[in-house]
Amino acid sequence: MDNINLGKAILTEQDFGNMNWHDCNIHAMSFGANYELSLDIDYIFGWIQPKAETNDYEFLVSPCTLIFENVHELKLDIEITEPFKLEIEGIIKHTPQRPINADYIKREIEYHWEIETQQGTITFKSVGYNQFVRQEPTLSNSQTLNLVERGGISFDKIT
Repeated sequence: MDNINLGKAILTEQDFGNMNWHDCNIHAMSFGANYELSLDIDYIFGWIQPKAETNDYEFLVSPCTLIFENVHELKLDIEITEPFKLEIEGIIKHTPQRPINADYIKREIEYHWEIETQQGTITFKSVGYNQFVRQEPTLSNSQTLNLVERGGISFDKIT
């Protein structure tokens, strides 16, 4: 079993090197106050190797709110067809630089972020993120929780 950060309720850009968003489903997106980009995702905390008799993987999945802070230069290049979903391939950050408003936001570094999905790319600049784990991870045969299992669509910061 590959577990990632199961003991933390809030993950940040400090945890970036230990996080993996591959195959995480985005249920909703919001452009909030204070230049925030919020994503309601199913985060996969672990992939459990299949048992020989079933050959099926199981997953530790939890609904999470992923909020990028001080977002600007947001570009969406996404085409969603059937099945109607948005699934993350990976998230990368590069090109560290000093934010234009560094004195105001009291942060010294921002990055260019790329969220690669199977349906296209989301790019932007941001100083970092907070990912709020809204429920304990659930053992599932699927990488995605249904709306009942995850408590609907939410951008809550409650862990």
